[in-house]
Amino acid sequence: MERFLQDLKPGERARVERIEGGGALRRRMMDMGIVPGVELEVVRCAPLGGPLQLRLKGYYLAMRRGECAKIIVCETNQGHIEHSLASR
Repeated sequence: MERFLQDLKPGERARVERIEGGGALRRRMMDMGIVPGVELEVVRCAPLGGPLQLRLKGYYLAMRRGECAKIIVCETNQGHIEHSLASR
């Protein structure tokens, strides 16, 4: 089932399906490693509509909810996402 990244709760894992919109914001997301097919996990959500902390490709990334609203993801049921780098 497709959802927006901003709708995921801490501990949920998903695979990026597509990034809506275009221009500089889309390019910046892709530069940070958010590309279709990548798996990520929501680690924390800041209160009062603050940013989400994500883990993908072995690193942590904080993103504004407005940016997360442009990313369509599909939930995965895998137990743990393996990364080549050690996680904290």
